[in-house]
Amino acid sequence: MTVSIIKYNAGNIRSVDFALRRMGVIAEITDDPTVIRASDKVIFPGVGEAASTMKYLQERSMDQLLKGLSQPVLGICLGQQLMCDWSEERDTNCIGIFNQTVKKFPPLDNVPHMGWNQLENLTGDLFKGIDSGEYVYFVHSYYVPVGKDTAAESNYILNFSASMQKDNFFATQFHPEKSGDTGLRILKNFIAL
Repeated sequence: MTVSIIKYNAGNIRSVDFALRRMGVIAEITDDPTVIRASDKVIFPGVGEAASTMKYLQERSMDQLLKGLSQPVLGICLGQQLMCDWSEERDTNCIGIFNQTVKKFPPLDNVPHMGWNQLENLTGDLFKGIDSGEYVYFVHSYYVPVGKDTAAESNYILNFSASMQKDNFFATQFHPEKSGDTGLRILKNFIAL
């Protein structure tokens, strides 16, 4: 089995790679379209800012590459947000896999949402063996509202999509690679799809 981690101008790529290595999975960090298309699984991680990241992806046609993949794809954090239609972060058109708008949390002194929080209302194969109420690690100021593609929810100021799933596309707002045993189980579930 081959796993590709998409290489682009976003953070947390190495931490995802290290988490997979702890599971015995050796992934290729690549921006080569041929390698990505041939992979059994594709991971689209991200820590960063929506507009500059989308510009980078569009300049390399990686947005269209991602949207056209047919194997299981996992977006993480900014990866989930960029898989939506549009983001309030600098008025950014995104990839358009999930028919959702990414919004900024209401202005409060405690934005961003950073730290451990519970998962609720879990659905789908990504959460096999994961109980409602388990904790995962979040770092974000923007969120995807709960909608038809929501696969898990969490609450910070309001309920939001902690995870999404549509066809072969999976996404988590939280960082499974930084979420201890629960996160590793979620990554194992993705690899086992």
